[in-house]
Amino acid sequence: MTPFYDAQTEQLIKRHFNRLPEKDRRHYAAIEAQKLGFGGKMYISKLMPINRHVLDKGIAELLDNALYEQIPNGKQRRAGGGRKKKLQQL
Repeated sequence: MTPFYDAQTEQLIKRHFNRLPEKDRRHYAAIEAQKLGFGGKMYISKLMPINRHVLDKGIAELLDNALYEQIPNGKQRRAGGGRKKKLQQL
């Protein structure tokens, strides 16, 4: 397989990918794969390393406009998501 990027760019991509949280990893990998076109999914799945099914999930999430409308700007989750607060005992 012919590499799409040179070795230095691949190192930068790997370094950045490893510092991202899980959801951002999926989305970053999906954007890179979409950018490369034919053969991009296989190349990115080997480079980053990320499973191709996870990559497909990231692409589907990016293309789902309804998901972006549910998550407020600057937040990671939809409203009501995450751990619930402990009720105070009186």
